[in-house]
Amino acid sequence: MEAFAIARVQLSFASITATPTGPERFATAFYTTLWAEAAGTRDLFPAGMEGMRHRFTTAVGWVINRLTDVDAVEAFLGQLARDHRKYGVRPDHFRAAGHALLVAVRECTPLILWTAALERTWSRVIGRLVEAMAVACEEDDLPASWGATVVGHERVLPDLAIIRLETDSPIPFHAGQYMSVQIPQRPNMWRYLSAAIPPNPHGQIEFHVRRVSTGWVSPALVGEVSVGDRWTIGPPLGGLAVDLESGQDALMIASGTGLAPMRAQIMEMAMRGNNPRVHLFYGGQYPCDLYDLETLWHIAMTNPWLTIVPVIEQPENPWWHPFPPKEAPPGLNRPMYGKLGKVAAQFGTWADRQIQIAGSPSMIRTTLYALSAAGTPRQNIRFDPL
Repeated sequence: MEAFAIARVQLSFASITATPTGPERFATAFYTTLWAEAAGTRDLFPAGMEGMRHRFTTAVGWVINRLTDVDAVEAFLGQLARDHRKYGVRPDHFRAAGHALLVAVRECTPLILWTAALERTWSRVIGRLVEAMAVACEEDDLPASWGATVVGHERVLPDLAIIRLETDSPIPFHAGQYMSVQIPQRPNMWRYLSAAIPPNPHGQIEFHVRRVSTGWVSPALVGEVSVGDRWTIGPPLGGLAVDLESGQDALMIASGTGLAPMRAQIMEMAMRGNNPRVHLFYGGQYPCDLYDLETLWHIAMTNPWLTIVPVIEQPENPWWHPFPPKEAPPGLNRPMYGKLGKVAAQFGTWADRQIQIAGSPSMIRTTLYALSAAGTPRQNIRFDPL
């Protein structure tokens, strides 16, 4: 598609999400139209739609902003289509969703921008996106989901747990990917979690979960899950990975449980003999937020290609964690102080690196801003939209 047409679509979508209420209005218009025009589709979705509406708008925005990167968009849409099979979604549902998406775009784009030509362009774009998802859903021969049993639940902080499971059969994911999970304490609600260890033939998997006070699922994951619980896990998603063929070194920036996909990749790389250099900036507000720093130190001490840079905003732990910060082993980096993105950007543009960011949406936004302000090429940076 010509660059001018893509720019028109991107400008239109930017106008939809420009106001604080815009994303919610857009998602609501989409789901209202879909449920009204495609009989039975409401039953495919959970009762609580707040998180799903947010993820929907985020996913659409991610795709629209990358329409020129055809391979990345097709890979993401294929993963998303396969993931939706766990809801019982069929290829014809995606085509119905395409019409609902066009209606939502028409309703939410400011009237001054909407023209017949723009509608035709949006229709072409949506048609291609929807058909890619329908084909991926139709051609997928993997299970729609996997069963798994909880074999370990460790509360490492009051609001953070490490959960280990064994799946009934191995899930074909790669280090750096994430999956949706459904737990018995919150039926019909799904939460995306990143695998914190690389895949293995025994189907063992580990997730790191931080409680979100306003969340539906994370409080149960941290406080209610027990050994023996049976989970349902959806297909793998995401594209974070170190490109070993590029010859480029890697920069990883992670905060909180955003460490999980970086940790899985680093563990997998430690099993190989030849790796690019990897700098990992691992950040949190307090020293205790770097809950898995010792594991990273152990890996770094035997793998000279790995450099760990702890970044904290406060030098001492809070009152509710009355333990002194751990000292770095000799020869390894001591903590730096400040905002994670700003600290990483102090070291230059990192223009020669392939860059990954993982953490909360606000952390990703501020880090992108700090790196861009330092001159980092935007095309070098990768993060997962969901």
